[in-house]
Amino acid sequence: MKKLLFSHRPFSQNFALLILRLSAAGMMMTHGWSKIANFSEYLTKFSDPIGLGPAVSLQLAIFAEFFCAILLALGFMSRWVLIPLIITMMTAAFIVHADDPFGGKEKALLFLVIFVVLLFTGPGKISMDAQINKKNRYR
Repeated sequence: MKKLLFSHRPFSQNFALLILRLSAAGMMMTHGWSKIANFSEYLTKFSDPIGLGPAVSLQLAIFAEFFCAILLALGFMSRWVLIPLIITMMTAAFIVHADDPFGGKEKALLFLVIFVVLLFTGPGKISMDAQINKKNRYR
């Protein structure tokens, strides 16, 4: 039990990265799925934070929040898919909710911190990226 709780071995770190990746991606997918399921409803009220039009902005948000989150959960092309997720959360926190009190942008900031941490640490050894890199090393 002591080794499990207080170990700094690679397995515990990789398992922690797996939990962080799966939980953040799973929660983010729910945001993207609600936008897909209610696309026409969202289209009428979705903001245009970067001037591309509400339809394009909504599609970009869906791409990041749903499709990139799926790839992040799998640990496939993790660092690449984190870039749209980080941009989306920065847009949500600092542009869309810029005038809101802290509580209005807190969720976007929490996701932003998680995604930045994963960008720096990578997905860990329990990911598709690690399995692909392991196979390529032996060619």
